[in-house]
Amino acid sequence: MPGTGVTPGTAGTPGTLEYVETNMTTTEQLYQHYLQHPVISTDTRKIPAHSIFFALKGAQFDANTFAQQAIEAGAAYAVIDNPAYKLNDQCLLVADVLTTLQDLARHHRRQLTIPVIGLTGTNGKTTTKELINAVLSQHFTTLATQGNLNNHIGVPLTILSINASHQMAVIEMGANHIKEIELLCSIAQPTHGLITNVGKAHLEGFGSIDGVKIAKGELYDWLAKAPQPPKGGVFETHGGGVAFINSGNPILMEMAAKRRFAIPPVFYGDAIDDLVSGEITENAPLLSLEWTNNSSGESYNVNTQLTGAYNLDNILAAISMGVYFKLPVREINAGIEGYQPKNNRSQIVKTATNTLICDYYNANPSSMMVAIDNIGKITANRKVLILGDMFEMGAEAETEHTAVMQKALDTPVAERIFIGKEFLSQKVKGERQKAIFYETAEDAIAGLKASPIKDSTILIKGSRGMALERLVELF
Repeated sequence: MPGTGVTPGTAGTPGTLEYVETNMTTTEQLYQHYLQHPVISTDTRKIPAHSIFFALKGAQFDANTFAQQAIEAGAAYAVIDNPAYKLNDQCLLVADVLTTLQDLARHHRRQLTIPVIGLTGTNGKTTTKELINAVLSQHFTTLATQGNLNNHIGVPLTILSINASHQMAVIEMGANHIKEIELLCSIAQPTHGLITNVGKAHLEGFGSIDGVKIAKGELYDWLAKAPQPPKGGVFETHGGGVAFINSGNPILMEMAAKRRFAIPPVFYGDAIDDLVSGEITENAPLLSLEWTNNSSGESYNVNTQLTGAYNLDNILAAISMGVYFKLPVREINAGIEGYQPKNNRSQIVKTATNTLICDYYNANPSSMMVAIDNIGKITANRKVLILGDMFEMGAEAETEHTAVMQKALDTPVAERIFIGKEFLSQKVKGERQKAIFYETAEDAIAGLKASPIKDSTILIKGSRGMALERLVELF
């Protein structure tokens, strides 16, 4: 029968439409199983005992085929969407496994009455999420997105990790197409949220910077609505909440001005009428800053383990959350000072002869520009730029690589090294004696072994696919 995925046969027997319809598991039924077995697994290589396995489909596999294997490995149930694999009552048949996972998370979220902070943005999402979590966890039992589980699968898994012990949740939301943030908001249902910034990234998916604004602005759309109070302990799903907005970012201010927020936004940045304002006092290369609670007029100093002037906004976002939720200053500063990046985002690594700024988890034109700008400003005797290609630039690849390279050439550093085919293609376009070019990371490794860099502060930045972490051992 077209569209059913089953073949006609005797009613009520495997392979028939009636069999499928009468054996479907509803979201409410699945939720009752989840309450008894509140651990979700999606990988048969790591099956926690008594978990519920969701047989998600991938580009190269159909996890329905692993359902029985998951049960044999210790899963209490396996959620499947192919009736051919419903071998027993531990196999729970649904119409679509991914949609069911999202619906289950949405249903679970509606039972929760804790603050949920959602954040998105072009750059700084993960660092800001970690900083907010570092601050709020000084006072509350907080759950935050693990790693970069910030997509249509990761967000539901994170929501389903929230249990009765948690007093707050911090949910990172990523996207490379319009309407993705809208979907993730419908699942996470944030009560508070922020956009770190809007810049040029994933242009193949968004089409243009205007597309990025529309996509990221879907979080503002959600927060701008009038929130519905819980009814019998259950939240409505139509949106509403408090937006935290960087007043010093003109793009965000423009985006916010186009929306009518039911609850007045909270502003942070560099203005005296913001909830929190602040400025950098040292960048050598670790940041120190002075921040002010403008409600009380009191100012405080804090030393961080972060580098990059661009991280000031991320730090102030976390501080503003702490002030808003009435944490004592000592707890706010302890959270900021205690956060140490370990994810190759603005991470400082000191070797015997060099100081490395490891920022090679990802790269796009916006993050490249501020990273280059930062190394031009930091206090260091000798500075070196090592930049790798940016991916997912689409038709803008040539223009954006040219702009980044020109920024690097205009920045006062001792050496500039460009790695990748996109940067190499720019070598012949004008006079480039002030730089060294390599087509691949392997070529760069050979060149750096022949001509080692010593006694320098080195920025290493490029898209994840360039795998620039391979260079670290050379320094």
